[in-house]
Formats: sequence, structure tokens, C-alpha cells
Amino acid sequence: MDGQVVTPVHVDKVVIGAGVPALIAGPCVIESEALCLQIAHELKAICERVGIPCIFKASFDKANRTSLHSFRGLGIEQGLRVLASVKQQVGVPVTTDIHEPWQAERAAEVVDLLQIPAFLCRQTDLLVAAARSGKPVNVKKGQFMAPWDMRHVVEKLRESGATGVMLTERGVSFGYNTLVVDFTALPQMRALGTPVVFDATHSVQLPGGAGARSGGRREFIPHLVRAAVAVGIDALFMEVHPEPDQGLSDPATMFPLRELEVLLTQVVAIHQAIRRG
Repeated sequence: MDGQVVTPVHVDKVVIGAGVPALIAGPCVIESEALCLQIAHELKAICERVGIPCIFKASFDKANRTSLHSFRGLGIEQGLRVLASVKQQVGVPVTTDIHEPWQAERAAEVVDLLQIPAFLCRQTDLLVAAARSGKPVNVKKGQFMAPWDMRHVVEKLRESGATGVMLTERGVSFGYNTLVVDFTALPQMRALGTPVVFDATHSVQLPGGAGARSGGRREFIPHLVRAAVAVGIDALFMEVHPEPDQGLSDPATMFPLRELEVLLTQVVAIHQAIRRG
């Protein structure tokens, strides 16, 4: 990705696209305030030790669950209260995803970065509302989207006044219940002038692969992370949990928090080696 010029995105005190990869991480869904605070404190400490900035992520609502009976979260009011608590008590920027245009302004009162889910990346009203919120926007590329077609998403956001735009790769549909990662998508999306993020945990997901919920292949997360960093990314997105198998959303793909520091140490080493090379 040498020679590509991107416009850095300021997420509170964290700058994405300034040469040092950042971590965007947290549990898939807000299960409780206590759990979010525990994870956020550990993430901050880990990132300080390895020398990378950190943004905490958790969803107040998972609107695209496979089953009607799956846990969705605490809802926008209680969820934003938890995120505000994390921001205040831990001192890290926070982000969450939104699913409807009206949520953009409300979420922007608390979070530092708005996230657009992959399935909704073409929803014009949602993108415009996010852009007009005054907060930077991270859009996950749809599993059905070519990387070059994300230029239309970027144009919608920029023309609507977005203060910053980031694009996230999270795998592409490859037959039923299967995703694969095309790593050429990273430099192709970065060529649009936006920082790029690699979503390592959703990229190993098996959508609907466990019947009434999605499955996944967690064991491949470190492999994809190392490959993405070698290609070149501005941030790494991971959903993490102290006990992933006990998580209330995406238990098959959340990464064990206790294994994160070793992986991030490898991320830093690969990034430094590429820069020296």
C-alpha cells in the first residue's frame, strides 16, 4: 500500500491512518456494564503495553440476529449509558453500530465513532444521517460488495458532510454459510483515500452455520490477522470476551481476551518489519 495517501480519521484522541495501527475491540454485544468495564480496562492495559491506541466497541442492539429468540442487547438508552460509563471510567474512545437513521444523532451524543453494519452499507438514509451526526463513520463492506463499489458509499458520506470515513473488510460470501477474505480489497479500498480496517473475527464467521445462530472458525483468527497486517491496515477490529463460549452473541468467533496480548505483539512486530522493509 506504499504511495497511497489517505485522510486520517480522528476518533477523539486516537488518529486512524497516521501510521500506527489501532485496535477497535470489545464484546459483540453489551451484556452488562460490569463486563464492558472489565473488558475495557483490560484492553486499555494490553494496548498500552504493546504500544498501540485502543477504541472500545460494543453493540447496544444486534438487529440482524439469525433467530427471533436470540439475545439482542440492552437497547439504545441503557446501552449508551454503559458506553458513556466506559468512556468516563476507562478513558478510551467508544464506538457502536447503528441500524436506523434516527439512531445516529442519539448515539453521537455519546460515542466517538459511528459504525455501519455490513448488511446496511448501501442504505443511503442511514449513511446520510451518520455523516450529519458530526462524528466520523466506519462502514463495514457488505459481504455482497466488491471493494471498488465502496466508492459510492464513500461519496455518499463525504457529500453529506462526514467528518471522517473509514472502511472495514470483513469477508465476502463464498457459497452458503461461508465467508472468505480477499486481501486485495484492503489496498483497493484504501486507494479511495480512506483508512482501512480489518475485521478479523467476523471474517471467520459461518453465517447461519449453526442452525439458529452463526458459527465460526475461531482458530483461524490469528492467521488472518497476521496476513492483514502484512498487507497493510490502519486498524484491527476484533470482538473479544473473557469467556467467548459463554458470550450472548457470536460466541463462536469472539477471541479470548487472555490470548490477545500475544497476538497484538505479533501485529506490532509485523507492522514494524514492513515499515523497515
